[in-house]
Amino acid sequence: MLEHGGNLRQAAQAFNRPLADWIDLSTGINPHGYPAPALDPQAYHRLPETDPALALAAAAYYHAPLMLAVAGTQAAIQALPRLRSPSRVVVAAPSYAEHAQHWALHGHSMRQVPYAELDAALDQCDVMVVCNPNNPTGATLDAAVLIDWAARLAARGGWLLVDEAFGDTVPQLSVAAHSGQPGLIVLCSVGKFFGLAGLRLGFVAAHPTLLAALADLLGPWGVSGPAQTIAYAALTDLGWQSAMRTQLVASGKRLQSLLAHHHIEANGCALFQWWPEARATAFWQHMAERGIWVRLFRAAAGGIRLGLPPDETSWRRLAQALEEWNANA
Repeated sequence: MLEHGGNLRQAAQAFNRPLADWIDLSTGINPHGYPAPALDPQAYHRLPETDPALALAAAAYYHAPLMLAVAGTQAAIQALPRLRSPSRVVVAAPSYAEHAQHWALHGHSMRQVPYAELDAALDQCDVMVVCNPNNPTGATLDAAVLIDWAARLAARGGWLLVDEAFGDTVPQLSVAAHSGQPGLIVLCSVGKFFGLAGLRLGFVAAHPTLLAALADLLGPWGVSGPAQTIAYAALTDLGWQSAMRTQLVASGKRLQSLLAHHHIEANGCALFQWWPEARATAFWQHMAERGIWVRLFRAAAGGIRLGLPPDETSWRRLAQALEEWNANA
């Protein structure tokens, strides 16, 4: 299977179950995505010039001095290692696998370090990469700690790269407001909280010089016109954001409680729960046979990540599958 969640067509083929009969809990994406507005046909017709209003809306929403729109934060993850000469890179582990993969591809000396050992590793690297909250474990780091790390790295020309893709429901953890200082780079995504992963749109907050270099590397027309229009509406809809933040926090607690009721001690964030489990493969198989697609981690992380069910029917199906797991355990 692919290394990422969301590969539902592959699941349908592997388990011979119709696509419509699956509940996808594998991604951590908000199942109640922002309702996209009707678009002016010009959004499809014209080349997608960068709209300054979009960057301003993003900066206001994420409380950042300056932001660059990119074709999903994946585009930045792949490009940023190309903007440095060979460096000593530490990537927090476990975390989103694409970070380690791309820093290892461009001549850097990359190693993965457990979250508990990051502070000790700071003086032995030029670049440190963390997800906050972490994907897949939901572990968090205080903003004050990250700001201190960024300053220590910047003092010797280093970078702290903070991926805040799952940070919208815990804004107190964000360091985007400090991203105008050299050496601190923050990645933000409209895919998770807004449930708009299909737009392929994210933002990078960083010092203006670095953003200019990144923009030059990525080239023109990186973000489609429809994506810009929809994202602007989502980023400026304060009422929807407030209501959804409350709903997601409640849903995250509900999922954690449901798992605990079935003797699964999980932790995570509003959008997913993480369960380190030696029998992870067996649990993944059990759920897949019932049309529930969860995210399996076979490597060192060794566990299961479950996102939020989209409706009450799905909640009941998940509860039933968990009952059956306990009965067979």
